[in-house]
Amino acid sequence: MRSQLELLVSGFTRLRHDGRFDEPNLDGTAGDYISFDSWEWPQGVGLYGLVRLWQHTGDEALKKTIEDWYSRHLAAGLPPMNINTTAPMLALSLLWGDTRDSRWEKPLADWADRLMREMPRTPEGGFQHNVSDKINDDELWDDTLFMAGLFLAAYGRAAGKQTYVDEAVRQFLVHARYLADPHSGLWFHGWTFAGRHNFARALWARGNAWITVGILDLVEIGGIGEPVEAFLLGVLEAQIETLLELQAPSGAWHTLLDDPNSYEEMSATAGFGYGLLKAARIGLGPKGCRAAGLKALEAVMANIDADGVLGNVSYGTRMGHDLRHYRDIPIQPTGYGQALAILCLTEGMIHAESAEKAA
Repeated sequence: MRSQLELLVSGFTRLRHDGRFDEPNLDGTAGDYISFDSWEWPQGVGLYGLVRLWQHTGDEALKKTIEDWYSRHLAAGLPPMNINTTAPMLALSLLWGDTRDSRWEKPLADWADRLMREMPRTPEGGFQHNVSDKINDDELWDDTLFMAGLFLAAYGRAAGKQTYVDEAVRQFLVHARYLADPHSGLWFHGWTFAGRHNFARALWARGNAWITVGILDLVEIGGIGEPVEAFLLGVLEAQIETLLELQAPSGAWHTLLDDPNSYEEMSATAGFGYGLLKAARIGLGPKGCRAAGLKALEAVMANIDADGVLGNVSYGTRMGHDLRHYRDIPIQPTGYGQALAILCLTEGMIHAESAEKAA
């Protein structure tokens, strides 16, 4: 498993935009959601996977790769702030929390302060899901919790600023109110206050994976208070119970969780595998989490090619107004695919190491 983790890291750092997707930003600059050396949300999720792996292994070469990435971008100047450009700050907050390297302190503090003061809000105080190429007026997306909520929690804990942790909690609660489906326990992709509906009511796999990972990692970051923790873990358990029922025989999940005719999607499968294995390790979730997580881990490993690239990953997914939108999202290797696979394999490695010690 270590060799495949090394391959995944190498595959991520070698990703380059090939011109297939043309998505200019609102300021006229070119959007690059694929290349390793770009400051956007796929790279931000990717760096989170790298930092989590470094925290487990202590690999100094990996740490240097991460630090060099941030040094280059801070020297060049950061892009305009939105939900998605906040994503790289999550990994940086964990890095700073462990190393206390003074290079990272001011950029983190400035970004967190601006996020709190400047990010547009929906009714009830949710972060409006504005991104680099689109203003999404009065919309809540489940992606927001991973891209921005976790950063506020992680930085708030590292900096001793409870106000930021409390804001992260608020975001999780507001989003749960409008996106968690009480019937299935799964989450819808989005909600709009303009018309008050959940768009296509899509039970989109990767969006649900952001929630599985996000709730578990928010609880691990800590400082959220026992009542909120109990509430969110109840929401998570309801989601997991349905996920266990919908896992395909291959160990994967379909890109629309409740549509077996939609394609099996590996970034979500990796996120669920990580979440189920982690939940089992810390004693959360219903019976069957570990077995389903290991089955997902096998599916992920089977989709890593010789170059360390995770296959069958759906490209960045805008809000869909019908379900066909999700079925038609193209397949494309991405930083978030690499990262979620890294998280899944790292958690698998922890389970294997625990089994070896117990033997």
